[in-house]
Parts: sequence; structure tokens; C-alpha cells
Amino acid sequence: MKHCGEKPKHSFETPRLAREQWEDKCMSIAMRTTVLRSTVVAAATALAAAISTLPAQALDAQWCKDVRIRFFVGGAEGDAFGTIVYNGAKQAAADLGPKVDYIFSQWDVEKMVQQLREAVAVKPNGIAMMGHPGDASIMPLAEQAHKDGIKMMYQNVPVPKVVEAFGGGYVGAQQEQQGRALGAEALKLAGLKAGDKAIMIGPFENESRGARERGTVAALKEAGVEVIQLSSPPSGEWASDPNLAIPVITAALLNNPDVKAVGYPGGQMLGNVATYMQAAGRKPGDIFNFGFDTSPQIVEAFKGGWVQLTADQQPFLQGYLPILSLCQQVVLGLAPMNVDTGAGFVTPQNYEIVAELAKQALR
Repeated sequence: MKHCGEKPKHSFETPRLAREQWEDKCMSIAMRTTVLRSTVVAAATALAAAISTLPAQALDAQWCKDVRIRFFVGGAEGDAFGTIVYNGAKQAAADLGPKVDYIFSQWDVEKMVQQLREAVAVKPNGIAMMGHPGDASIMPLAEQAHKDGIKMMYQNVPVPKVVEAFGGGYVGAQQEQQGRALGAEALKLAGLKAGDKAIMIGPFENESRGARERGTVAALKEAGVEVIQLSSPPSGEWASDPNLAIPVITAALLNNPDVKAVGYPGGQMLGNVATYMQAAGRKPGDIFNFGFDTSPQIVEAFKGGWVQLTADQQPFLQGYLPILSLCQQVVLGLAPMNVDTGAGFVTPQNYEIVAELAKQALR
């Protein structure tokens, strides 16, 4: 019994009391060791029992198969950005098994609100909602969803007041932060300086969605750049059909021939840059064109020298993760996810890294 220490030797100098104390000590340690071992075994048994009581479907390949979800894609079917979001959502549905109804809104915020009202009325288990309409418009519908026990996730545009009031998570870039970061990167790569002139296009009047482009404008103006702001229609027409913006952009470039940079509010328009520049009589590299997102069209624009910078917000994750989170909330009782998908910048020097995935509408 090494844990008891060395046993006192029997001699006239070692009284019986010392030996008895040593034996008592050994017995006490042995009992404690036995109790400890029993406790560990009991804990392991309890843990195994707890695991065995988890919902059986959580251990299946399609563990979310009994969950019904309504998922807002944002744009129209075939939309450059929306297609990547849609592909992410479809992959999550295939992996996890929920029954998903996909909602296309043509980036029209009023249409989104009406579709959300309809979604709440049918009482699915969860709704993944684009945040474009903003806090005020979504708030009453989020309240009703909360009362009905519908789990909510938001993607692409955050609605912090709604989440604070009625819960839910967010998957997407932080709008103002990403906009400011893009402005700072454009200043550096384009070599813009005080007194230079730039154009920025965006939904500036939209409190939530326009925060990103307002952030880009702020970063440019703080560096002394003169910024001409072109407001895109709130109905999302330019995102649905980028060619509708040709007259407005062409006129702005003709009226301001000294413009050195143009910023675009999304991948649909950024992918159409060659058309805008050619309509205005400009050649590749005459103007520093920058914006947000990746797509097959943007890859080709990089290759042709028309686009010089874009901020990647990984829309595939904005499709996949909201569905994963809703499944986890409904089936496992987990808390909603909050994920910033703003990944960084794509430039002529590194666009080939994402080119193949972009062509497959996955990046």
C-alpha cells in the first residue's frame, strides 16, 4: 500500500498505537478510492443514459426531417447573388432533411414584408428571413412569430432591434463595417486622394440595407474624396435587372468625366460593369470599379480588367447556416447562430482562387 506510506516496523520502539494508526489510514484511503471509482463509474453511466435519451432523429442522417421551414432567398430565381444563397440553402436541406419552402422576392422590401406576413400565418417551425425591410417593418411580424413559437433567423441584413426584442440569430456581413472596410480598401488600391471624384450607388434611403453603402461613402468622404451618390430604386429593380441602370450610370459618367472610381451595391450590378463602361465609352482600367460579392459574371469582369475590387460576404453560408441553426433550435433546443460572413476582399491578384467555385454559383 504505497499510498499509505511506509509501514512502521514491529519493534519495542514502535508502539502498537502507531501501527494501528497506520492501518486506519490505509483503510480510510482505500475506502475513499473505492468511493471515487464508484462515483466516476456512476457519472459515466449517467452520461451514457443522458445521451441515449436525446431525440433519436438527432442521430440520424436526416435528423431534421420533421421540421418545416420557410426560407427567403431575396432575389428572383436565377439572380446572381440569390442563386448562391439558394444553393447554400438547398445543400443544407439535402444534408439535414427539413421540408423547405423557398421564397423569392425580387429584392422588393414591400414584397418581402407581405411574404413574411404570409409565412407567419401558416405557422412553420422556423423562418429564415432577409433583413432588408428593416427593424420597424419586421418588428410586429417577429412579435407574432414569437407568440406562435416560430423560430426566426435573419440573413444578409441585420435587424438588431428585432433580435433584441424577440430573439433570433443573424448570418451575414455587418453592413456598415463591411462598407467602411470596402471604402478604405478602395482608397488604398485605387490611389484615391483628397479632391478626387467617385460615384457610389446604393439604397441610401433604406435604414438597414443602405448602411453598407453609407459606410463606404463615409470612408471616402473622410479621406477628402468627393462622392456623387446615385440612389438605387427601393423596389430592387436594378438588382433584378442590372441593365435598367444603364441610362443613369452612363449619364453620371458623361456629366462627370473626371470620375476615378465607381462603387456598386451588389454582385448583380458589379457583374454588369463591362456593359456600363462600354455604354459610357470607357475601356478596361479607365475607371476603378469596385463593389460587393462574387459571381461568374464578376469573375469574367476581373479577367477582362473591368473590375478591380470586391468585398466577399460568402452568400453560400447565408443560405446554409440559417437552416442549420433553425434545425438545431427546433430539434435540439440550441441557441440561434450569429455569424459574420464578411470574408475579405477579392482583387485581380487573387480572384482566381475563388473563380471556379464562383462559376459553380457556390462562392
